[in-house]
Amino acid sequence: MKYFIQIGSRFLQAVPTLFGIIVVTFLLTRALPGDPAAYFAGAAATPASIAEIRTKLGLDQPLPVQFLSYLRDLGNGNLGQSVTTGQPVVTELLRRIPASLELTLFALLLSVAVAVPLGILAAVRQDSWVDQLCRFVVTAGVSLPTFFTGLLLVYVLYFLLGIAPAPIGRLDMTFLTPPQVTGFLVIDGLLAREWATAWAALKQLLLPAVTLGLFTLAPIARMTRASMLAALGSEYLRTARAAGLDGQTILFVYAFRNALLPIVTTLGMVFSFTLGANVLVEKVFAWPGIGSYAIEALVVSDYAAVQGFVQAMAVLFVTLNLAIDILYTLVDPRIGMEGRA
Repeated sequence: MKYFIQIGSRFLQAVPTLFGIIVVTFLLTRALPGDPAAYFAGAAATPASIAEIRTKLGLDQPLPVQFLSYLRDLGNGNLGQSVTTGQPVVTELLRRIPASLELTLFALLLSVAVAVPLGILAAVRQDSWVDQLCRFVVTAGVSLPTFFTGLLLVYVLYFLLGIAPAPIGRLDMTFLTPPQVTGFLVIDGLLAREWATAWAALKQLLLPAVTLGLFTLAPIARMTRASMLAALGSEYLRTARAAGLDGQTILFVYAFRNALLPIVTTLGMVFSFTLGANVLVEKVFAWPGIGSYAIEALVVSDYAAVQGFVQAMAVLFVTLNLAIDILYTLVDPRIGMEGRA
């Protein structure tokens, strides 16, 4: 029961933050250059037709009136209608968020599978070739832009070697989309027992996920190495060694568990940043995610789409931070006890 109270209090604490994001986003979108009514009307539109569309969209009203109308729509679960696609923003986001989540989660899974063991080995064997490799990977991951890495992988693996599929989105046109259950094409293909479709979706996912994973790998490996070095040099580990505990117990039960908290924090930060900033990878691989959708909306000053994207990301960030807090209590129950004290 106390956990539910704690979760509810965290959500209530996030309400002012969400409201502030709503206000800032509303004002910033109105400051964007360009007129969505003129874009919607077309190049051959007359001033009268543009004014008519502005009235229809409510853009002729004062800002306070527009803001109150926007809050009323938000309360009803209506994020407006996209000028660029002509579809409700909620529909577009629900269609595109699974694509971005699938790409981000798979990339994060790949990077964690490489970065955490690499960081642990680099800390255990400090100044060895493994440590040098870790430093090189971290430097390369931070220095190389994702669009450059993506284009390089496409050129080598698809154009030169022909072992990777064409960068044309989530699924080859020769396959039908499996029945949607999770929104993740690989998982939905497996659930529907459409093995060929699942394999095709996985092949399309692999190259953009590796591109994004190389970028997310750097901060995770660096934090793992630093946290493990701090844990290995602590007093309680010296006591454990003096007590005669074996090396694996000291490394994984004591050192790694105490190094987990900053690693979990880094994972949350990396996931939050990557989900909203993977637009370059989505553009290179024609991935139909929310990042590319937001950029297209920004170009034409599509207010409803931009505001909907920001609100969706804000809710995801709040939910993610709450999940990290819960993970904290699982990794170290003392944090939960202190928070409830």
